[in-house]
Amino acid sequence: MKITSAVFIKSCTEQTHFPKENIPEIAFVGRSNVGKSSLINSLVLRRDLVKTSSTPGKTQIINFFKINNAFNFVDLPGYGYAKAPKEIREKWGPMIEGYLSNRKELKAVVFILDIRHLPTGDDKKMKEWLDYYKIPAIYAATKTDKIKPREIEYQIEKIKETLGLQEETAILTFSAKTSMGREALWKRINGFIKDLQ
Repeated sequence: MKITSAVFIKSCTEQTHFPKENIPEIAFVGRSNVGKSSLINSLVLRRDLVKTSSTPGKTQIINFFKINNAFNFVDLPGYGYAKAPKEIREKWGPMIEGYLSNRKELKAVVFILDIRHLPTGDDKKMKEWLDYYKIPAIYAATKTDKIKPREIEYQIEKIKETLGLQEETAILTFSAKTSMGREALWKRINGFIKDLQ
């Protein structure tokens, strides 16, 4: 994918504020500190398009970015940060599920997992939501540069087992630091937007 433009559109906390352009959207989900912002920045070849929060779990907004003036990337709030205030944690579910359940522009979700850790209960809940609403998921395991190459396959299998994924389900490996997996992830994303641009 050749990136000709990548611009921030707006931040929203309510569905009534979402963009009304009726162009395809690819959303990104994952727990706090999973490397979501770095992954998106790496995909669009921008260093700071998506800002990282200095306080994990604090940002509770949905951010929209227009890519190539043709489709949107949607950065959903990171979930599962245990030290976040209770009132913040209680907003994660309704905000994320509200977007997933009602957004007709949504074509697929990039479900981001840290390859070093097994999926949490929150990750399992996210998979249940995606299954329930029949939203296609692209699984991406980040931070692969932080483990030994021989450990990658083992970790992928453990993640599949924990999430209850079918053996044939692909989990793409990704490193924002080395750009490993960038082209493979774009290829999967293109499969959902190529006929809609």
